[in-house]
Amino acid sequence: MALNLSKKIWRVKEMARKEGVFAALRAVVRRLRQGPGRYVDVFRHYDFALPYVLPAQSGEAKPGTLLWFIPDFNVGSGGHLNIFRTIWHLEQMGYASSIVIGKPVMHHDAQEAREAIRKHFFPLQAQVLLGLEDLPPCEFSIATGWDTAYTVRAFTGARHKLYFVQDYEPHFYPVGSESVLAQNTYSFGFFGITAGGWLASKLANEYGMTTHAVGFGVELERYRRLPRREPEIRRVFFYARPPTPRRAFEIGLLVLNAVWERMPDVQFVLAGWDTAGYHIPFPHLGCGTVALDDLPDLYSQCDVALVLSLTNASLLPLELMASGCAVVSNRGPNVEWLLNEDVATLAESSPEGLADAVCDLLQNDERRHALSARAEKFARAQTWDMVAKDFEAALLHARTQQQVEAS
Repeated sequence: MALNLSKKIWRVKEMARKEGVFAALRAVVRRLRQGPGRYVDVFRHYDFALPYVLPAQSGEAKPGTLLWFIPDFNVGSGGHLNIFRTIWHLEQMGYASSIVIGKPVMHHDAQEAREAIRKHFFPLQAQVLLGLEDLPPCEFSIATGWDTAYTVRAFTGARHKLYFVQDYEPHFYPVGSESVLAQNTYSFGFFGITAGGWLASKLANEYGMTTHAVGFGVELERYRRLPRREPEIRRVFFYARPPTPRRAFEIGLLVLNAVWERMPDVQFVLAGWDTAGYHIPFPHLGCGTVALDDLPDLYSQCDVALVLSLTNASLLPLELMASGCAVVSNRGPNVEWLLNEDVATLAESSPEGLADAVCDLLQNDERRHALSARAEKFARAQTWDMVAKDFEAALLHARTQQQVEAS
């Protein structure tokens, strides 16, 4: 009995290490609901993908009202941060939002969830609704992830149905049911608002979606170049996220080890996740998850940052560049809609190519300083106010499109 319990605990710890705490908790909850000696109930967990009707409360949808359907959240989620930031900016522009957590996992009280958003993300005026009962009518219903897209498809109380796509989610899974179910949502006929041009083009060309791309911004009051305390020490920052395969943690470690073998005096800083359970042969500082307010100083103490993106680009390059750190990333249209050779060093996604790029910057102070100066100027021109105005333009585009189609 004790041995079985130890094995189960070990499995949960391994899942948390590889896939994140949130995924591990979901697996535990599913197992507890299933109960001992019962069959795995596929229908219970995936019946949301079947067609159904989700009615709204009676009444007219007021102009400028948005109903955001989101997965439950934990503190530190970058995708949720972008959603809540967008809601906050739209509130300043006169829009009224409500947030729907259709399948609560982390939160079981709507007021508690709202207070967590206001404390850890943005002080939103939006109400939070748990579950799918008694949803209000709205002008815009917005899916924010593939599973929420099925709910938006079923919802009858919206004048316009939108899909805020921040990444290509079929690539989050091995080829199988979930990757296919995620892929299917791009054919639901929603108006797509995408994080960047790569997604806008991909969804339009491959799925026929009408899309409107919005960019990334930088919190300029937070991310800025701070004094360098030990300029004689060369440091490399690595965005280390082992539970997020699209951030290529394993390739990154191979790159850093190759850099260390060539330049043993370089110091390495890893942040983004707890990497204590990994064998990392080169000397490094493992910072784990770092508070937002501490990131600008951490970035400012580093010369070069390695940020890898195998699907859509990350926000981190802009924040690093605004803090004076030169960025190395991989090539590809998924990255190059945001970055170019004038503001970052781009290399093929191979350990040797990326290691060459990092070493070249570390060994050429003049080139690195010039790149850093151009990148800082570029990053500081990207504001979230501009992104919010572009998001509003997408709402108006969606509204106009349906009016044209109805005429």
